[in-house]
Amino acid sequence: MDLSDKTVMVAGLGVSGRSVREVLAGRAKRVIGVDERRDDADLKSFENLPWEEIDMVMTSPVFNPRTPFILEAQRRGIPVVSEVELAWMLRADNARTGRPAGWIGITGTNGKTSTTEMTSAMLTAAGLTAPAVGNIGKAVSHAAVDPANDALCVELSSFQLHFTDSLELDCAVITNLADDHLDWHGGFENYAHDKSKVYRGVKRALVYNADDERVSAIARKAQPAPGCRMVGFTLGEPDAGQIGVKDGWVVDMSGVAGQPVGEPVRLAPVASFTHLTEPDGTVYPHLLADGLTALALALGYGIDAEPAVRALQGFAPGGHRIVTVATSADGIRFVDDSKATNAHAAHASLSSFGPKSVVWIAGGLAKGSRFEQLVADQAHTIAAAVIIGKDQQPMLDAFAASAPDIPLTVIDPEPNDTVMERAVEAAGRFAKPGNVVLMAPACASMDQFKSYADRGDRFAAAAARWVGEHGAR
Repeated sequence: MDLSDKTVMVAGLGVSGRSVREVLAGRAKRVIGVDERRDDADLKSFENLPWEEIDMVMTSPVFNPRTPFILEAQRRGIPVVSEVELAWMLRADNARTGRPAGWIGITGTNGKTSTTEMTSAMLTAAGLTAPAVGNIGKAVSHAAVDPANDALCVELSSFQLHFTDSLELDCAVITNLADDHLDWHGGFENYAHDKSKVYRGVKRALVYNADDERVSAIARKAQPAPGCRMVGFTLGEPDAGQIGVKDGWVVDMSGVAGQPVGEPVRLAPVASFTHLTEPDGTVYPHLLADGLTALALALGYGIDAEPAVRALQGFAPGGHRIVTVATSADGIRFVDDSKATNAHAAHASLSSFGPKSVVWIAGGLAKGSRFEQLVADQAHTIAAAVIIGKDQQPMLDAFAASAPDIPLTVIDPEPNDTVMERAVEAAGRFAKPGNVVLMAPACASMDQFKSYADRGDRFAAAAARWVGEHGAR
């Protein structure tokens, strides 16, 4: 798109907004940055905007669709786009091929980051320059205009997809769907609709979670490009058209490994993916699902199986995704899964551990979600729970309704700067040798922490301090 005669308003100067402002310098006639909190903003208020001069609005995910300036832009017929949409419009040609880099889009309620990182590792192992971008790594707008990139592995949030309409990805996946961000979207149906945009016109491989009926239904209704392959992934034994697990092996029956659809190809033993398992060899089911998803995407993009499998065998999940951060002398493990910011992710995390083995640190910003079903499903795993957060009532209601016999400690929200130390101390009082203190809160972090990463870092520091002070008991 030629923006040389356009004025673009960039609403919000966070990471994506600052990236867009830099990318548009020299490409747009004028860029107006609006942010109420940043000194470098051109305007510090969304009141009395110069609407007659504005041709396009690039909005940050901070602003939901009902924000007044967004509604006003739409009333005036001014396009409102996400950073992703703008990046797609401005794609540069790859220096080697003379064509824009391919895009692989990953969305879903959980597993986006790990899947994106795994897919990037696989394409990189095959010799491509294929960074993980979007919500992780480099901003997608910068990556899209970089002619050195052969492909982009793009983590896509539902917020970004809401204001994105022209994507036609090479490969796309919805990893799973569960209640999340319902306050922003105004309900689950709106949330699922925005996620479904990744499948529109997808060209090479439409990958879907065959174990998630809502995702499978969206995939069946999707309108990919002619010739696009549909690939389901499952933690069970795969049917024709799927990749899954049989007799301890990852098995492809979708054809992405090069064989006819329905003909099984054993790719690797599950046990060879050592970073996706507990120390005793127990598989983390949600990380294995991410690995199967990434294999389907990478092979669907055209990568050979050997480098893809090798990359997955060497892959270690990023920070704050089910990472052991401290272990006491008597075998109490402290596990950071701060990235489990909703009930679906916390369910997957809790499912990785044995009966009554977990002291669970839970709670935070609930975002309109309920937790009764989560607690009911995982009561057999939870030995005790410690509740943090300023929005504690939804979690307390869940335990009262679904598992009233599980002992709880509720952490006073104030003082805020000692919340995690007090939570870990309380969890340590419950923990017995061989237990896991699991920080997988099922809630967002912004009520008491800067981010889920900040929450995880504080948990790791508090856990190390606890182990140093208590040792074996």
